[in-house]
Amino acid sequence: MKKYLFLIVAVMFSFMSGYAFDKYSIDRNDLPEAAQNFLKEYFPKAKVGMVKTDKHLLKKTDYDVKLVNGTKIEFNNAGKWTSVDCKTKEVPEGIIPRSIRTYVKKNFQDVKIVKIEKTTTKYEVKLSDDVELTFNLLGQFKSMKMDD
Repeated sequence: MKKYLFLIVAVMFSFMSGYAFDKYSIDRNDLPEAAQNFLKEYFPKAKVGMVKTDKHLLKKTDYDVKLVNGTKIEFNNAGKWTSVDCKTKEVPEGIIPRSIRTYVKKNFQDVKIVKIEKTTTKYEVKLSDDVELTFNLLGQFKSMKMDD
C-alpha cells in the first residue's frame, strides 16, 4: 500500500510541478521595474493590450506582454527581455546588439529584423524575408536557416 501511495504522490507532484498559474491584466505596473523601463524606452507610444504573468511552482515567474500593435515581448522574472517579436515591423535598433545589426546590414540588404530572441547561449534573429540567423552571445554569426 505504501508503494502505491508513494507512486500517487510522485505522479501528482510531477503533474503539479509543470502547472503554471497564469494571471492576465493590462496594467504595466504588474511588470518588474526593468520591464517597465524597457517598454518606456523602446515602445514609448505603444499601448499594452495584455500582460500575462506566468507563475510556476518550481520555476520563476515570467511575463508575456502583447502590445495593441501586435508586438509580443517576453520578459524573465527579473524583467529582462528574452524575446521581442514585432511581426512585420522592425525591432527597435537599440535592442539588437551592434555586431548583429552590422552583420545583417552588410549581408542582407533591404530586409529588417522583425524578431529577436535571447537565450543563455545565443541570439536568434528572424528577418522580414523569413530567414533565421543564429549568433553567439558575443554577436558572432553561427548559422542560417531559410523557411521553405
